[in-house]
Amino acid sequence: MQSESMENVEMRRFTARDRDWLVAAHRDAYARAEGFDDSFAVLVASILDEFLCDHDPLCETGWIVWQKRRRLGSIFCVKLDDSTAKLRLFMLIEKARGKGLGQRMLETCMGFAREQGYREMKLWTHESHRAAGVLYARNGWTLLSSQPVVSFGRPLIEQHWEITL
Repeated sequence: MQSESMENVEMRRFTARDRDWLVAAHRDAYARAEGFDDSFAVLVASILDEFLCDHDPLCETGWIVWQKRRRLGSIFCVKLDDSTAKLRLFMLIEKARGKGLGQRMLETCMGFAREQGYREMKLWTHESHRAAGVLYARNGWTLLSSQPVVSFGRPLIEQHWEITL
């Protein structure tokens, strides 16, 4: 994959068939990169189960990024309130990073939010996800807060970001 370009990449809508892969991909990626414990996979599973049970397809969606027959990542836009969307579960497998795909995913998600009439977006992440922070800042997001926490068995710096659409 490393020499493979990001051509022929598709962003398909998330379906229930993607759930188990997405939980495992998050679990494995964050355990390996950051030492997160299994509570992270539990959180991802609960987010996805809630989404599958009661999301409003008119104003909320998720995408799974595919190349050929392989899933590469995900990004979700969910409703916080009538004017605010939340970006969730933004993840790329390691081999797909650094090729501009994250930018494309972020643009797609933010474009969807604008089309649905949201006026702003928010997200929650950790300072250790430095490449994501650079991507958010480059796209006009503002870091609202940073605070030390212990989450997923690790000391982390939790961050909250937002953007006016």
